[in-house]
Amino acid sequence: MTAPARPPGAASARSAGKSPEASTAFPAAPEPALSAAAAPAPAARVIALLAGRGETVAVAESLTAGLIGAALTAPPGASAAFTGGVLSYATELKRRLLGVPSDLLEREGAVHPGVAAAMAAGVRELTGATYGLAATGVAGPDPQDGKPVGTVHLAVSGPAGRVWHRDLHLNGTREEIRRCTANEAVDLLRAALEPSPEEHSG
Repeated sequence: MTAPARPPGAASARSAGKSPEASTAFPAAPEPALSAAAAPAPAARVIALLAGRGETVAVAESLTAGLIGAALTAPPGASAAFTGGVLSYATELKRRLLGVPSDLLEREGAVHPGVAAAMAAGVRELTGATYGLAATGVAGPDPQDGKPVGTVHLAVSGPAGRVWHRDLHLNGTREEIRRCTANEAVDLLRAALEPSPEEHSG
């Protein structure tokens, strides 16, 4: 019997330079284990780092519509570090709730690195969190603002005006792109908390 080539949540992230986690089925087990998309380990690490420092995070989500917040609140004790979030699915809410500049939205559309950075800064200011984490992109099935399906921009806004970026070009179904985006967003926050030379900040 041939296994599926790509399980749900396993969209490829070319610019991220790594393979997202994939779920494994064990038919003989009486109860299936959590899928990798739901596995709390990466998010638990982030929550532990934040809670240990007395810091917090808030999220601003567009294409993921709550998946990032769900991932970050899966670990026990998440309330010590997660303050909340904004689901700014509509472009107008990005401007009105998160303070994304109107001229930027008019010039570039909602899918742009600058929009992700503004969303992250906006939700950080709105909630008073130490860090703001944002995602904007195109999950499909159609392009948006001239950007192809799979174009995703992530940003973390932190203390002293620091911003961490990650730009993705994902392949897969709509659901796979959304799940991969959530995984990558959690990983970007981890990278901001545990800096490495590979991660861009400004």
